Amino acid sequence: MKRTIITFGVIIALFVGLLYILNKNKTANMAKTQVVIKANNEVAVRVTDVDSQILNLEYIANGIFAPQQSVFLSSEVPGKVVSVLVQEGAKVKAGQVLAVIKGEKQEIALSIAQAVYDNALNEVSRFERAYSSGGVTKQQLDQVKLQLENAKNNLLSAKVNAGDVNITASFSGIVNKKNVEPGSYVNPGQQLFEIVNITSLKLRVNVDEKTIGRVKLGEKVMIRCSAIPDKMWEGNVTFIAPKADAGLNFPVELEISNSSSNQLKAGMFGTAVFGYEQTVKTLAIPHQAFVGNISSGKVFAVEDGKAVLRTVSTGRDFGNTVEIISGIQNGDKVITTGQINLVDGTLIKVIQ
Repeated sequence: MKRTIITFGVIIALFVGLLYILNKNKTANMAKTQVVIKANNEVAVRVTDVDSQILNLEYIANGIFAPQQSVFLSSEVPGKVVSVLVQEGAKVKAGQVLAVIKGEKQEIALSIAQAVYDNALNEVSRFERAYSSGGVTKQQLDQVKLQLENAKNNLLSAKVNAGDVNITASFSGIVNKKNVEPGSYVNPGQQLFEIVNITSLKLRVNVDEKTIGRVKLGEKVMIRCSAIPDKMWEGNVTFIAPKADAGLNFPVELEISNSSSNQLKAGMFGTAVFGYEQTVKTLAIPHQAFVGNISSGKVFAVEDGKAVLRTVSTGRDFGNTVEIISGIQNGDKVITTGQINLVDGTLIKVIQ
């Protein structure tokens, strides 16, 4: 009996020990399994620290230089060109005669108009003498005075037409094109010369909506020219469009005084540098931190090993980085790669 009890006790002890070992192994296996599950659920990402940066306020916009004034001079009358007095590249002054057209019809019309006017003037003198002696009525005198007025107007018109045989510069500038030679026949409206004034030039550029608020009328802007890389010019903002174009950019026009030797030419490529050499210290993060694009205002921040979706307010765009107004603060970490695999609360693993 005693021997049976001892044997039964040994069996129970062995059974209890076996259960303990099995439970211990199960716990260890479950721990290992949880580690594997956690590792499989973590998404590998790269992060960057959020901090204040000293950023360049320069905003660059490109355009093409245009002349301050440009005009094509045309013939007002038909006729043969008697002489051409300038060549391409010549500097001319306002009112200077550039070419002369032989206008025989205009000269004849001027002679006739002059004769009619002189005759009408004599008639008025004769009728005034006759009226003083009672030889003509007041109505007859008024009639010849009206004829004199008409003759005077016709004479003025004939003089204008006769003057149109001279092609003159409407402003001071440079002859850019000459499309006429002596002896050629021209018709009214035919373009003979192109005159340009490049003592000052215009540069029209487009400024985006985030920068346009900093641009002011009369503001001085530094100008570069790719054809003359060793020199900079100073321009003044003369026009800011009140309405954006289809691309949400605002046309801005600048006026630039040329050098005495007219180094700048119309048609050259120009670059306007707004906020030249200005900097600012502000909180900023890289473009890559945004989910989708900057306009979404969404970024993933790192909190306790998880990706947490944040909404931020953005300010100025500095090219590679964007100013942050609110939503994250100095010392936070934001995810810059791997966002495509993330949702709010995803476990993450930071890699270098």
